[in-house]
Amino acid sequence: METWGLSRAELKELQRLRTPERVQKFLDSLPYNHDTRPHTCFSPRQVLRHGRAHCMEGAVLAAAAFRLAGRPPLVVDLAAVRDDDHVLAVFREGGCWGAAAKSSYSGLRFRDPVYRTLRELVMSYFPHYYNPEGEKTLRAYSRPVNLSRFDPRGWIASEEDVWYIPEYLASIPHTRLFTPAQIRRLTPMDTLLYDAGMVGRTIHVVSDPALGPKIPHRLRRGQVAPARVEALR
Repeated sequence: METWGLSRAELKELQRLRTPERVQKFLDSLPYNHDTRPHTCFSPRQVLRHGRAHCMEGAVLAAAAFRLAGRPPLVVDLAAVRDDDHVLAVFREGGCWGAAAKSSYSGLRFRDPVYRTLRELVMSYFPHYYNPEGEKTLRAYSRPVNLSRFDPRGWIASEEDVWYIPEYLASIPHTRLFTPAQIRRLTPMDTLLYDAGMVGRTIHVVSDPALGPKIPHRLRRGQVAPARVEALR
């Protein structure tokens, strides 16, 4: 049996996550990884060891669990403006797409496999994808990337951070979702939906302004300056 370099205990832990629903439940049980010094990009082994994950780390762990369950380990990058990207571990059932994801925003997590196309799946995240100022920020998405391409680098059981995965995702072409005219007509976030997305979320304050995202200066909500906010998905 292929162990991917994992210990027996690590293998058993990932093998428990036999379905996308179990994967998502496990991701939701992990504290969000707000490490900023240094920034981390844990492998699945490191996530199991440290017991926490951010969006990229959660997607990579979910992809590893999919791999052990016989699914292709696929991830998709969602690209945003004035905001962080978000990464999904995607899967197909009955010819339709679904996703598992780690996020501190309640609307950016699991999706049932009911979306006929990848674009349909991605668009289901649009109403819930916004920065702390309430601007809708999702703009594009990548093709599904099969992480088996990184098998020679031992991505599942790596003792080192796997930065080469997000670097690759950032380097590949993305499909634009909207025309410039559509973007100009976008309205600010609905207040109720904004608040719903923040349920259980803590805005993480960092000491180095350079670590913050580039968000327009004028704040509509909250009292934390944008340069001091790390808007981790």
